[in-house]
Amino acid sequence: MDKDNYPVTPAVRSLREKRIVFEPHLYAYEERGGTQRSAEELRVDEHAVIKTLVMETDSREPLIVLMHGDREVSTKELARTLGVKSVSPCDPAVAQKHTGYQVGGTSPFGTRKPLAVYAEKTIFDLPVIYINGGKRGFLVSISSTDLRRALKISDVTVATGSR
Repeated sequence: MDKDNYPVTPAVRSLREKRIVFEPHLYAYEERGGTQRSAEELRVDEHAVIKTLVMETDSREPLIVLMHGDREVSTKELARTLGVKSVSPCDPAVAQKHTGYQVGGTSPFGTRKPLAVYAEKTIFDLPVIYINGGKRGFLVSISSTDLRRALKISDVTVATGSR
């Protein structure tokens, strides 16, 4: 892939603005392929591919959860951590309205409106992560320390089992 020929999304603009060093990775997007597909395409461990999940509390407050590709979010544990009754995934149209990104291409960087971001704390044990760059079939790799520099993140422990 030509490293100079990648989409300039709001996420890319946000990373550039914050002077975060990243490497672009384009791959053949597959509907419902998820992080397993992108990990296979990029030949990386799915654990290092971080998914960006748009969720909402019972009071419809939107938030982003960053999770390892090979793990799921315990919404019960997340709700308990946040001190709310429940947390559930946003409807795709609602998620797009909040972030400006199409589902499958949601990035935590450069969202349409600022959202609270919660990250599974073990993400920061990884030296390099792969995270959506704001378009389907487009990930960026960055250091996990730069992830923390790029976003105001609250660490959580809400991962459940391997897929």
